[in-house]
Amino acid sequence: MNMAVEYQEEHIRNSRGALLFTCRWLPFSSPKALVFLCHGYGVECSGFMRECGTRLAAGGYAVFGIDYEGHGRSKGARCYIKKFENIVDDCSDFFKSICAQEEYRDKTRFLYGESMGGAVALLLHKKAPSFWNGAVLIAPMCKISEKVKPHPVVVNILTKMEEIIPKWKIVPTKDVIESAFKDPTKREVIRNNKLIYQDKPRLKTALEMLRTSMSLEDGLNEVTISFFVLHGEADIVTDPEVSKALYEKASSRDKTIKLYPGMWHGLTSGEPDENIEIVFADITAWLDKRCNAVTFEQILHPFNQGFKKFTNTTMSMATTSGRTQSNGRYLCGLKGLRTQHPLSNVA
Repeated sequence: MNMAVEYQEEHIRNSRGALLFTCRWLPFSSPKALVFLCHGYGVECSGFMRECGTRLAAGGYAVFGIDYEGHGRSKGARCYIKKFENIVDDCSDFFKSICAQEEYRDKTRFLYGESMGGAVALLLHKKAPSFWNGAVLIAPMCKISEKVKPHPVVVNILTKMEEIIPKWKIVPTKDVIESAFKDPTKREVIRNNKLIYQDKPRLKTALEMLRTSMSLEDGLNEVTISFFVLHGEADIVTDPEVSKALYEKASSRDKTIKLYPGMWHGLTSGEPDENIEIVFADITAWLDKRCNAVTFEQILHPFNQGFKKFTNTTMSMATTSGRTQSNGRYLCGLKGLRTQHPLSNVA
């Protein structure tokens, strides 16, 4: 595959005045469809998700990413999530501003979420159920594994503390990079990416992620979007049972699950090259099939319902090259399911 694509960067301001970093990877011809990246906790788009953006753009897709407030190259307290809905609103505003542009109005719209970004993608779908045409979800944060679900008493105590010390880096964690990324060379590249947050999670951040996961778990049957969920069977950062629960409970008519034997959490960034090739081949095959199946009327429907255009303040625009890769995770569960779901569809 020819990996030559155009890369651009832009800064915008969100509704709260914070400066956010955005980027895009574009094919040199008219794109097949639009793919919107939702990155995981602690990581960022320009480096960690560079390979994802480049591969999808080389496959003919226009790919757009945004660093959440406090993440990567965006401003804000490092990895402090005051309200999870702020992340969802910022992504919604930016993504829809792209979709409203004349050159993209007739394009199919896909969400792509990894780990915590899977939760963001599902909440974007919940926010506008008919707007998005499909979603790719990699080890999504949408349920708390029974193995690690905190006791209600513990949650109650921490909740009472969160308004007093919301930014306190209190939550103990293991070395997730060591556990999430199999390939030693890729693991070190990730560890050396200074844009990636590698400190302990802040108290309010952890509680926001916990509440979001539990809320999504309660509403998995409300998921109706076409989706492809992927998970490494040897993932000890997020339990594969989380993805199985989404597949089993979602009301989507078009849903596919694939579990990868022996693969870890970082399916697209931490596996040996041959495994990453397999994963991206599955993703692009799924996208290609759905891209061709969506009708022009389905694409334009949200716009014809009085779609509101969003405007963002452009702070800078440059064509550059990207950089590294890294992790995404937390509060999703631990090692569990070891066999592929018997009813699984395979892209």
